[in-house]
Amino acid sequence: MLTLENIVLRALEPQDVDFLYFLENDDALWHVSQTLRPFSRFELEQYVLRAEKDPHEARQVRFMIDLDQGETIGTIDLFDIDLHNKRAGVGIVIIKKYRNKGYALLALELLKKYCFKHLNLHQLFCNIEKDNTHSLALFKKAGFTIVGLKKDWNIVPGRGGWADEYFLQLINE
Repeated sequence: MLTLENIVLRALEPQDVDFLYFLENDDALWHVSQTLRPFSRFELEQYVLRAEKDPHEARQVRFMIDLDQGETIGTIDLFDIDLHNKRAGVGIVIIKKYRNKGYALLALELLKKYCFKHLNLHQLFCNIEKDNTHSLALFKKAGFTIVGLKKDWNIVPGRGGWADEYFLQLINE
């Protein structure tokens, strides 16, 4: 487990299936995660059982974000882990009731430490829609820099159009 102040990042456990079921089936998040359909409990159980694979082999890892008293408040992921080029993508979701309380920044700080110290990565990156001002502010505060804009990158159901997406990087100096 990784800890900082009142936040714990921990590996997936079988009891996390219900939390993931709630989170992954929130259709308000689907356009950001490129999800096209709901996930079954069985699919998520299988995902949790396979999560013990080596991050280098799986090219991804997910941590659960807990408060120090044990309540799960979100997830933080590494994806597209590329050991040759020493980089990985970052994604984070905090459930609504715990947003804007500083927990996401603490979780990002812990993840950065893990990536740069234990995985020996050179850089992290993320993709954030242009109008997602909260996420942009969070990642900028964590040291990420906008390095590009992808025009009309994501189709946004319900909004009748396309969304531009920023590409951000954090280089481990």
